[in-house]
Amino acid sequence: MSHGPRSGLAAVSSALLAMSRHLEVRDVLKTITASARELLDAQYAALGVPDDHGGFAQFVVDGVSEEQWKAIGPLPRQHGILAAMLHEARSERLADVRKDPRFEGWPKAHPDLVDFLGLPIRDGDEVIGALFLANKLRPVGGHPPHPPCEKPEGGCGFTADDEELLGILAQHAAIALTNARLYERSRELTIAEERSRLAHELHDAVSQKLFSLRLTAQAAARLVDRDPSRAKGELHQVAVLAAEAADELRAAVVELRPAALDEDGLVATLRTQVQVLDRAHTARVTFACHGVKALPASQEEAVLRVAQEALHNALRHSRADHVDVTLDRRDGGAVLRVTDDGCGFDPQAVRRAGRHLGLVSMRDRASGAGGTLNVESVPGKGTTIEMEVPGG
Repeated sequence: MSHGPRSGLAAVSSALLAMSRHLEVRDVLKTITASARELLDAQYAALGVPDDHGGFAQFVVDGVSEEQWKAIGPLPRQHGILAAMLHEARSERLADVRKDPRFEGWPKAHPDLVDFLGLPIRDGDEVIGALFLANKLRPVGGHPPHPPCEKPEGGCGFTADDEELLGILAQHAAIALTNARLYERSRELTIAEERSRLAHELHDAVSQKLFSLRLTAQAAARLVDRDPSRAKGELHQVAVLAAEAADELRAAVVELRPAALDEDGLVATLRTQVQVLDRAHTARVTFACHGVKALPASQEEAVLRVAQEALHNALRHSRADHVDVTLDRRDGGAVLRVTDDGCGFDPQAVRRAGRHLGLVSMRDRASGAGGTLNVESVPGKGTTIEMEVPGG
């Protein structure tokens, strides 16, 4: 098989290794798509993961700018050639996709595609995706830009060798994608198991203390009038039990530092939690990170806890349709923003009423990490929680 400057085992090995390095489904999809386009010298590449409703649950493109992609509009439906690849589980190699009888056109901003190579990605008998390339390129001196390749009259720029190579890539893509899905599923199960474990611990340790506290407080109330001295002793015991319960709760919370934070770091942990919340709630929850690599452990935990508290407030109280989480690099440190388009509130009124919505806790965490917390909210206009921490 000959494929220009990216030919040979080294190129194939590089593409397969790149796919195996990622465990998040979205990262795997993007790596597969970029590897396929580079390996086969195509101008465009795309990978779609079908849903059960005639559309795509996920759709990744490579070779199209962010501006172009936004202008194209909604994700494609499963029709025409895409449907053939998904439903009939066969490859497609076309000289001009526009002349195929199944071609149904594309949006105005869509790039012009000519020669086309597509393959289903299969896990056993199940088609879990479709990988396709368009506009074969001919390298000139090994440097881009590449003009369209010369091809025989009426023939496709993509060859049978290209199809064979893409088939190999699709087989490994199926393995990488399946592993990523299993990894994400295991992470969700781990979260569920951790919640169950904590519930048992809270029941065994804290609830017993609270039960004793309630009984002691009732005894003190009965003794206040007829035996003030004994009532005073009982109230002292109430204070002791309350302090013990608070210590138990604090210990449980400290133990809750996610293992994923130590293993994967802040960015990957926050992204996974946002994805879980997005699936669990009707509000759209998104995450974006720009330039943040790693922070000291104490700062990463503080940022994660503030993000969790802010997300909890937004999803439980704000009635928001969209909640956006961003993490940006600033002067060697990082800035976390959690923004929602919900009902908002008056921070001053909330403070006066003693209803802090976790704001005190968030400010304490920010301060403890050497950072600052800013809250902006207006009734009817949503809320933004911004936390900044310095670099390590």
